[in-house]
Amino acid sequence: MDAYGLTYNCLTFDILRDFPYGVFEDMSPTRKIIATFEYLKNLFTDIGNEQSGGMALANFDNDLATILEGLGVELDSTSRELIADCIHQLIHWCNHTHTRMGQTSYYVSLNIGLAKGEFARFLAKTLLKEFEGSGDLVFKPNIIFKVKAGVNRFEEDPNYDLLKAALLCSAKKMIPTYVLCDSTPNRDVDPEKLAIMGCRTRVVADLYGENSSIGRGNIDNISINLPRLALMVEREMPDADFNRKMDAFTAKWDEIASTTKDILLDRFEQVCARTHADFPINRVHHLWKEDFTDLPSVFRHGTLSLGFIGLSEAMEVPSGQRFYEDIRCYMSALGFVRHMREYCDFLRNHFRLNFSLLATSGELISGRFIDMDERAFNTKADIFAKGFYTNSFHVNVDSDLPAFQKLRLEGIFHEFCNGGCITYAELGEAPLTNDEGLKEYIECAIESGVHYLGFNFPKDVCDECGASGVFDTCPVCGSGSITRIRRVSGYLEILDGFTKGKKNEEMHRRAN
Repeated sequence: MDAYGLTYNCLTFDILRDFPYGVFEDMSPTRKIIATFEYLKNLFTDIGNEQSGGMALANFDNDLATILEGLGVELDSTSRELIADCIHQLIHWCNHTHTRMGQTSYYVSLNIGLAKGEFARFLAKTLLKEFEGSGDLVFKPNIIFKVKAGVNRFEEDPNYDLLKAALLCSAKKMIPTYVLCDSTPNRDVDPEKLAIMGCRTRVVADLYGENSSIGRGNIDNISINLPRLALMVEREMPDADFNRKMDAFTAKWDEIASTTKDILLDRFEQVCARTHADFPINRVHHLWKEDFTDLPSVFRHGTLSLGFIGLSEAMEVPSGQRFYEDIRCYMSALGFVRHMREYCDFLRNHFRLNFSLLATSGELISGRFIDMDERAFNTKADIFAKGFYTNSFHVNVDSDLPAFQKLRLEGIFHEFCNGGCITYAELGEAPLTNDEGLKEYIECAIESGVHYLGFNFPKDVCDECGASGVFDTCPVCGSGSITRIRRVSGYLEILDGFTKGKKNEEMHRRAN
């Protein structure tokens, strides 16, 4: 709401479109390297305060290699050391700079994995090495590794060593996460033009140009509270059978989705009604597909996303059971998500705008929605006791399902959620050095249709001696001063800063 009528949400930079090589031409090679990384940090700062959401580079390794080689930088022992230092500083800048809107850090996502040459491979490997070695309390930026057959997926692929390095880093720090380019939702998309923004945002299909994430972003997204609609149906027709309740539930969603559509259109029209002078940084750096001379022509490349939260609870209300425990419930849940996607496709064709379906992370609303609904409804289904609604289409976090089964159950939903989604494998502890185990999960995820995959595990860090693991009291020094790092919404954050709903979710999590 803070950005209503003022700006758009997020952007994947078209960093190569108009990179200002001329600004750097009179600099020494050393200065060119330092200035290039300063240029990136300044972009993140300035754009981060001109929009409301995150920023991404679709190919950090290849694009930065193109820029540095274009500046005449050669990859020798001196430049390698300096670039590693600059990447180290960039990582710490992402963690420790809190000037976004005067108080928060910047949401930066770096997609890597498709490195084509020695320079790009060095950049990808160094990013992973520096991130892994930066300490347990360093958990930004978000790094996304693109897994692609023929590039890095198999042992014979030229970048397989990069995938192994990424998996070993994830086994220690939960980052990178993995966009699976060979999965059903992604296999027809050029992997170089595919990127993840932030915790899950996916911007690919474009009515006004090639299908690509580069130079495009999300204009806005709004999430619909699915459990509330189910609770309304239960109150109005408690004695109806499951099928009738599902029909009524779908009809209520249709009604609220139409209102949501109106709000999204209003937000789009209002941001298009601004002037190019309201976007001075975008106007100068040309990071979108088109210049900021005609705003409707720029923002028509963006997406308008209908989101949803609490599919599991919404199915539990009319059925009395969790949707993944009964084939009838599961098929009904799948059919309903397909219905939501079909409506988004209808809006896309009717309004000629890039509407999409987003499987929402629900940082704030997972607890807020359930508190509001508990005050307003009574229900036989015990969906309120845990104190949060489940993210998007996820199975419940305390399901105790094996990870492979969870991947297969959630995978098919990815094909419908073209605005963004993620599936997690929840592990009991850090799988240190077990890259082969994580690779098995990746293969299962690809076969199951999972488009974007992450690995979660609890990480506790002693504030006194830096020991990490899972503990209430440090086993090394005995300190009770512990920092707890968790992922429950897409980004890694410190548990103490979570909302009430997300703290409740963390307490209920069980390993897969």
